[in-house]
Amino acid sequence: MQPQSTPSRNKVDSRITSPVESPDFYQLDDLLTAEHKLVRSAVRDFVRREICPIVEDYAQRAEFPVHLVQKFGQIGAFGPTIPTEYGGGGLDQISYGLMTQEIERGDSGCRSCVSVQSSLVMYPIWAFGSEEQRQKFLPRLATGELLGCFGLTEPNHGSNPGGMESNFIERSDYYLLNGSKLWITNAPIADIAIVWAKNDQGKIRALLVERGMEGFSTPEIHNKWSLRASTTGELVFQDVKVPKENMLPDAFGLKSALKCLDQARYGISWGALGAAMECYEVARRYALERIQFSKPIASFQLVQKKLAEMLTDITQAQLLCWRLGMLKNEDRATTAQISLAKRNNVEMALRIAREARQILGGMGITGEFPIMRHLMNLESVSTYEGTHDIHLLILGADITGIPAYK
Repeated sequence: MQPQSTPSRNKVDSRITSPVESPDFYQLDDLLTAEHKLVRSAVRDFVRREICPIVEDYAQRAEFPVHLVQKFGQIGAFGPTIPTEYGGGGLDQISYGLMTQEIERGDSGCRSCVSVQSSLVMYPIWAFGSEEQRQKFLPRLATGELLGCFGLTEPNHGSNPGGMESNFIERSDYYLLNGSKLWITNAPIADIAIVWAKNDQGKIRALLVERGMEGFSTPEIHNKWSLRASTTGELVFQDVKVPKENMLPDAFGLKSALKCLDQARYGISWGALGAAMECYEVARRYALERIQFSKPIASFQLVQKKLAEMLTDITQAQLLCWRLGMLKNEDRATTAQISLAKRNNVEMALRIAREARQILGGMGITGEFPIMRHLMNLESVSTYEGTHDIHLLILGADITGIPAYK
């Protein structure tokens, strides 16, 4: 029999499933500016209004809420750190981090869409593109009129992107592109793709491939157990003629692609923190409401132990994100520092999601609560933008000077 304190299986309790104020045990809000807090509040309200009421249904149907793309553009979630002259927000890195934190409190698939657009599409065009490319693409990407994707990972080359087989040959006024990319967020609905491929000298360059180019297709990947409210697919190139003006002129080698990944991994470190915060808050409130043995389960030592450890992990991750954001603002954050944050925070979020699921018991696996959805999503986040083990090896190489993955 269902206790009165437990929400009905037919009705979602908005007090439990909607984002609330952040756990802030160390009063880290004191380190944020008024602008940071305003950005966070605006995005949190957007998530509560636009994402939370629909995301469980979209996840159950394995469908991306594509109508959110232009709404993300309207609130400035696309390219928030890109200069305003190109349609971006001109905000600092902590503002961007807080945005991804709040969006992932809603859903990681939605945050993935925003991360790809901002860090892996708009950033490389701004950092490595020509002025003509910036003017042509960035304002339309910022509003959500255009959606982009990032093509680096291939069927045979994930953690070793330098082994890519995608290639292009120079012709008189175009490049002839062949190959394929796999596990590409936004691919099935993207208007443009930043594609990394080797020229006939084996040098890696970046090309802007636009939907509608003959020979370019984007089949969708189905039957995912994770990131179900995200659209994922392939990029397939069969003798695609890419105009020469679509090459990013300042993108040279894998180093340029990895700079893009640094931007994305930074956002992921904040996003995973957001998922952890949401799981903690759901578990904390549920524990106060769920009655067993005539008292709330929050009164039991084991539940309090779980909650105390969750809050400790979250507080540590908040400090890590804030400091990394400051280093990013000063352009001093290293790849290894970003790897540490991405790996640590995703692992932490997975641990918290699993503990939260335990606190909720059987209710934790239902769609009435976001716990299992976050847990499944985080399994993908642990893999993409560098796997958990690869980030350990990046740190190991930085510590020892010896790259174990070569």
